[in-house]
Amino acid sequence: MTKRSFSRKGLRAKTPSELIHSDLCGPMNVKARGGYEYFISFIDDYSRYNHVYLIQSKSDSFEKFKEHKAEIENESDRPSSSTKVVDKTRNIGQTHTSQELGELRRSGRVVRQSNRYLGLSEAQIIIPNDVIEDPLTFKQAKNDVDSDQWIKAMDLKMESMYSNSVWTLVDQPNNIRPIGCKWIYKRKRDQTAKVQTFRARLVAKGYTQKEGIDYEETFSPIAMIKSIRILLSIATFYDYEIWQMDVKTAFLNGNLEESIYMVQPEGFIQKGQEQKVCKLQKSIYGLKQASRSWNIRFDTGIKSYGFEQNVDEPCVYKRIINSTVAFLVLYVDDILLIGNEVDHLTDIKEWLDTQFQMKDLGSAQYVLGIQIVQNRKNKTLAMSQTSYIDKMLSRYKMQNSKKGLLPYRYGIHLSKEQCPKTPQEVKDMSNIPYASAVGSLMYAMLCIRPDICYSVGIVSRYQPWM
Repeated sequence: MTKRSFSRKGLRAKTPSELIHSDLCGPMNVKARGGYEYFISFIDDYSRYNHVYLIQSKSDSFEKFKEHKAEIENESDRPSSSTKVVDKTRNIGQTHTSQELGELRRSGRVVRQSNRYLGLSEAQIIIPNDVIEDPLTFKQAKNDVDSDQWIKAMDLKMESMYSNSVWTLVDQPNNIRPIGCKWIYKRKRDQTAKVQTFRARLVAKGYTQKEGIDYEETFSPIAMIKSIRILLSIATFYDYEIWQMDVKTAFLNGNLEESIYMVQPEGFIQKGQEQKVCKLQKSIYGLKQASRSWNIRFDTGIKSYGFEQNVDEPCVYKRIINSTVAFLVLYVDDILLIGNEVDHLTDIKEWLDTQFQMKDLGSAQYVLGIQIVQNRKNKTLAMSQTSYIDKMLSRYKMQNSKKGLLPYRYGIHLSKEQCPKTPQEVKDMSNIPYASAVGSLMYAMLCIRPDICYSVGIVSRYQPWM
């Protein structure tokens, strides 16, 4: 018996919902919450989007398809005249042919999860694969497709620098070599990978600073992820408000004790004063002491407003007045406000806005690369890193890798003997960001994926030899 060869030509849809490929998988060895043992997918042949649903039994498949079809019609505001479904059902442990599915190219993916997890009827996450790389230099930013946006972002940053009196132009002192600076560009995206803002940040080349001359101490604390999880659990249980704020140009609020000189930023050199340098009055991003200076400034200010610092977690503050409770969590320049009274939290936000340049983000939805979905009616809160994980896979060229059921594949044995030994192997391995990939996995492990802890521990053993 031989396998039937793939046909060169197949039916291709010309309109959305004309041809849908369906795949049913299960039963799983372990039931998901809610008793789900199967999942079914519907791939639209025209748009190449994949919708995945959890179901409890095979008999729910047709009802789930009717539900899916109704949703598609509602989204497109038009009924589909006729739909052809190519259905291939598979069980765990069995092979699955996909000849009828043809050549599927996914321009994106739509993942739908049960309301048991997200507290919504359904949550939709769209992740495009054609993400544009951010420019690395000032020249690249000027030649980028979004050059107008980058120029606007740099102008806003420079206005903030001038309004905060970050530096003054002075003649370069003798025997003083000013440190350099550069622009860092980043497209800020939401949980659906859609660009929200264009951020340009002026960063000092702090690696040229000398200890004892340009800086003394550099340590500054940040909130631990587990502390944020605990406070979110408390807020969910007691039905507290969870608000989010962002400090604009946070490090510019830090005061410097040392005399530091920096070259003028590229693209903004003052005409007629090209030979002068910037004497920094306040801290900026990139300086060794920048984070510490900002943390000291914020700590002093927030305590003056009546907040008490947690002894074991220095970036968590509380303010209790009779029955009114408020918690504040600081993670570098991101702030979470948690409390039981809206008026009290509003007063805190207004006070913060008078002390620093703040951006009110409303109810917390996307914090530190983690999507937060709260259902206050059912007292549930879900945390997801779908966007972060997909972005990480794309960064390390593994977006098309095969998925597995276990975080560590059976039969794989890693050892030091597999590390590069010859000069050519060492040279080839230097082009692979092994340590960076392990660090990205560790962040996901600390946030919401403790199940990969063992696997991350195994691969992290070999970083010194990579």
